Amino acid sequence: MPSHRFEAVVEAEGSGLFVVVPDAVIAALGGGRRPPIVVEVNGYRYRSTPAVYGGRTLLGFRREVQAAAGLSAGQRVDLLFELDEEPRDVTVPADLEAALRAAAGAEAAFAALSFTRRREHVESVEAARSDETRRRRVERVVTSLEPAATDG
Repeated sequence: MPSHRFEAVVEAEGSGLFVVVPDAVIAALGGGRRPPIVVEVNGYRYRSTPAVYGGRTLLGFRREVQAAAGLSAGQRVDLLFELDEEPRDVTVPADLEAALRAAAGAEAAFAALSFTRRREHVESVEAARSDETRRRRVERVVTSLEPAATDG
């Protein structure tokens, strides 16, 4: 599996943290401009995909990654990128799966979403603290997949 280690300075914009990824790192991985990667930073490993903004390749750090890796703006970090060749699957909870199957076209629409978008929907449902909130979130996911909600 292709990999590349490099150093970068954590930058901030608003409440978000990110690093600029050198083009040579992306080229060394051989997976295209936005390759799926396994990242290791400060001993914490996770799966991600870099983004391209304004011609620069960036790796943003979600809040849970910031906390787990102890990241802060201005910090110099050592990063390891490995090309992620494993399938990107999301385990859909039973209640969401049942709702997707019950709504015409919702299951196919959900499957057509990017890995990240599917994961975000599942995390939203799983983070609900009450049954009522969970039910509303499941309903919101299904509604967002209806043709009128996705046209345009």
